[in-house]
Amino acid sequence: MELDVLLHKEELTREDLAALLGLTDPKDRQKLYQAAYAVKLKYIGNVDHYRGLLEFSNRCIKNCRYCGIRRDNMEAVRFDTPREEILEMAQWAYEQRYGSLTLQSGERQDPEFIDYVEGLLREIKKIGKGTLGITLCVGEQTEATYRRWFEAGAHRYLLRIETSNPMLYARLHPRDGHHEWTVRRDCLKALKRIGYQVGTGDMIGLPGQTLEDLADDILFYREMGIDMIGMGPYVVHHNTPIGKEVMAAGGDCPEARQRRFILGLNMIAVTRLFLKDVNIASTTALQALNPLGRELGLLAGANILMPIVTLPRFRPQYLLYDGKPCVEDTPDQCKNCLASRVASVGDRVGFGEWGDSPHYFASHPKE
Repeated sequence: MELDVLLHKEELTREDLAALLGLTDPKDRQKLYQAAYAVKLKYIGNVDHYRGLLEFSNRCIKNCRYCGIRRDNMEAVRFDTPREEILEMAQWAYEQRYGSLTLQSGERQDPEFIDYVEGLLREIKKIGKGTLGITLCVGEQTEATYRRWFEAGAHRYLLRIETSNPMLYARLHPRDGHHEWTVRRDCLKALKRIGYQVGTGDMIGLPGQTLEDLADDILFYREMGIDMIGMGPYVVHHNTPIGKEVMAAGGDCPEARQRRFILGLNMIAVTRLFLKDVNIASTTALQALNPLGRELGLLAGANILMPIVTLPRFRPQYLLYDGKPCVEDTPDQCKNCLASRVASVGDRVGFGEWGDSPHYFASHPKE
């Protein structure tokens, strides 16, 4: 099927999705990105929203085989941001009119952590009299915990499925009974039941991953009624089992990194074409592989950016992968850098707005 016909097809099939994801010719890819950006303009507009990213702890009970803050990485220097400094940065994000804050940490499920996050949410909701939106990204929890946090003020939750292929998921995690694909999927279902705007996403270009796997990920987003997508190309961390395997096989050479970068842009564009009104992040992983990665992500259909507001002294310890951008920057530098990136593509920043997913409201009509 000709590309122009495929790009304007009413309902894309799994085979269509895989074909679009596999585009490599620069002219074909440019057509794809232009079509996706046109869909973004129609359903979202040329406005991009911030989620101030506050990584407040890198302590983690999980041992995911690709992640730099995995439990068994003895190189990682563990930290916890003091509560008062978290609140100071939340206040700063509010004053900068970011609109929303994302609280991210390694995964813990102990009562002390659950209580701590609940109290933190209630304190942050006092800032600006509740006008600062809050997204949580703190991993798998019980439905009761998710409900407590929802009632305390979080209204969005990001939990990446990582891949919709359970067999591939199993290769990314130790087989210890604590890293189950079905548990992660069921957490997403619980979040939906409670009423969160639910975000998920995948890693793109994983060893053994196929174009059909990625097409299935997009179909999974639709099946689950996902409101926001946070996905990015796989980037190696040198001190992880998967990272070591990839490097040993020569899979982290410049050509391989470029292939993963292109696949990341294609994934944003095809997801935008297929799902239309969801929020899609242009992630730092794109910038890790290309200095203009986040701008190109916006032009491929993304509409969310996550400027880092993590305290500078802790940034070097929150490294999920090698070469993470902005580690040496201050929050002010991140703010100014992203503002110029947005302007360079002809978009504007939705300052002071939550930037909620239109898909959420379309699927939750007011009675």
